[in-house]
Amino acid sequence: MIPEFAIIGHPNEGKSSVLSTLAEDDSVRVSPTPGETTECRTFPVVIDGRELLRFTDTPGFQNPGRVLSELRELSRHTPDPVTAFREKAAVNPELREDRELLAPLSRGAGIIYVVDGSRPLRNVDRAEMEILRLSGKPRMAIINCKEESEVHLEEWKNEFRKHFNSYRIFNAHRATYAERILLLEALKSIDQDWQELLSQIVSAFRHDWAARNERCSDIIGEFLGDSISLQMSQKLGAGEDEQQCREKLFTAYRKRLAQQEEKAHQQIRVLFKHNIFNYQLPPHSLLREDIFSDRTWQLLGLTRKQVIIAGGLGGAALGAGVDVAALGHGLGMFTLFGTLAGGLGALFGGENLLGKAQFLGLPLAGETVQIGPAKSIDLLFILLNRTLLYYRHTINWAHGRRDYQTAENAAPTSRTQQNFTSAWSGHNITICQDFFKAAIAGKSQDESEAGQKFRQLLLTTLQEISESE
Repeated sequence: MIPEFAIIGHPNEGKSSVLSTLAEDDSVRVSPTPGETTECRTFPVVIDGRELLRFTDTPGFQNPGRVLSELRELSRHTPDPVTAFREKAAVNPELREDRELLAPLSRGAGIIYVVDGSRPLRNVDRAEMEILRLSGKPRMAIINCKEESEVHLEEWKNEFRKHFNSYRIFNAHRATYAERILLLEALKSIDQDWQELLSQIVSAFRHDWAARNERCSDIIGEFLGDSISLQMSQKLGAGEDEQQCREKLFTAYRKRLAQQEEKAHQQIRVLFKHNIFNYQLPPHSLLREDIFSDRTWQLLGLTRKQVIIAGGLGGAALGAGVDVAALGHGLGMFTLFGTLAGGLGALFGGENLLGKAQFLGLPLAGETVQIGPAKSIDLLFILLNRTLLYYRHTINWAHGRRDYQTAENAAPTSRTQQNFTSAWSGHNITICQDFFKAAIAGKSQDESEAGQKFRQLLLTTLQEISESE
């Protein structure tokens, strides 16, 4: 038996948004126009090739008063008034959509009733709820508040207690992974006969999410390894200005990094089933910034304390930003960090990095200008934090949400809210240093012990982000 839940409610109450978010299916048509859904459409939830659950979108109630009157009369003569009503209404075109929305109930579906809790309760709502009560099916009510208003919530709750086995407040446009799981957990309470099966389904959902995080850690690790080891070179032409050659090579290098980052982000987006709509990042998200901007490095790079820790550990050079700053790219923040690290080591030992013919830590080789692989571990942390930002944004973008162009939920602006690694210990910095050195040596994440430790660190971080939202 595959459990089915019919998403039922008045037109334009958010039924389709709730379904899209619960089923993680952004192909569900969500429209601000009332009555767009005229026929039932079922969306299967498939995990590891096996269908576990079905959600069915239904038309909104059109004639609830009339339907209620008919059901009350029929319930006096039959234990299944819903099926009896559908047979009777088959010849009445005026009741076509009301008949259609009750079809899933005739085949045993449970009920998820959706209302917009930001508006007042009406008599037509009471009629709809009584129709669902008379059906005798397991049922839950969802208060889908479209606006941040709690004026009418208590009135809705009191009415729900009379008609439903359970109810929950659930904003389909803002629901996180954790909130979706809580809602599925709550469905177990609406019918004891369904409890064991739904428990297995929730367990499968959790296992699937953990498997996605594992795959995501592989995607991120591969992207970081490729980016850190990336190197490009260009021969100087006859009479060509060396500085201009460097500038052109840096532009090409920056473009290649951005392409690799976009590829990783796209893989994460598909992994979490955002397949159709091209949503926009929040207006002030750091992901809109260039990888080498001052703001990006200031907020997402190593903290001062971590710079000192990393400098003490040795192995991966700090202060590559000094070289970039020498090219006039305005990265003064990196000069500061490079000097701090150098205070503990070679940078205060008399070497003048600005006077050396280096670019991102690498010297020129005769008439060939070369950039990469990176010598600054700071770049690893910049790219890592940007990808973790994208991961957090993706897993918390509800599938029923459609305000792509007007979203105003700007990402947090403080360093601690965007820099996921800012509180990492010396132990974690060591793991990153070892991974950095392995990547420079050309070893993949799977080929080295350092890569495996870094993968586990990534996986732990992804799990923490999932559970904290």
